[in-house]
Amino acid sequence: MTTRVTLISPALSTALREARFADGPLDAAGLRQAEAARGAFAVVEQRATADRVFASPSVRCRQTAEALGLVAEPLPELRTCAMGRWRGRRLDEVSADEPQSVAAWLTDPTAAPHGGESLKALHIRLGHWLDALGADARPHSARVLAVAEPDVVRALTVHAIGAPPQVFWRIDVQPLTITELSGRNGRWNLRSGRPLGGGSH
Repeated sequence: MTTRVTLISPALSTALREARFADGPLDAAGLRQAEAARGAFAVVEQRATADRVFASPSVRCRQTAEALGLVAEPLPELRTCAMGRWRGRRLDEVSADEPQSVAAWLTDPTAAPHGGESLKALHIRLGHWLDALGADARPHSARVLAVAEPDVVRALTVHAIGAPPQVFWRIDVQPLTITELSGRNGRWNLRSGRPLGGGSH
């Protein structure tokens, strides 16, 4: 049977605006946008039909879920990529201090110059989670809704369409947008970029 996974990217936070490798609460504008989207048809529709609701275990994803009126279970499998000693720093700062390390990280999915998790490891972790959902759904269909970090959405998208890991950097995940994956017999289809509504991003 078909498994449907709906991923909602979090609203804006200061860390996301700054391209900082860090978690943090939603900023005022992000919180307003998430609250404004709460009554949007897309949110109401998904909330009403979901069998399970999850969130990446970050402050911004949990706050986005709450603002959207979702009771979401924080799921460790949906955690963001571990950034090691770069955690807390901005990308432009690290690029200035370690240009070769950043270049390796951006071009080689197996590289982890920060001492954390490589993009390949991130893809494998999330691919296992997605495929397990499809296996668990048999013989019944399942609908999963998750507020997930942008890099989690990217990695799941790459896995779903069977693209090489290098495609990760070519996927742009806007705040408060929906990415929908539908899978059956190990094959996934993708629908991405649908806005929740409730303001411009």
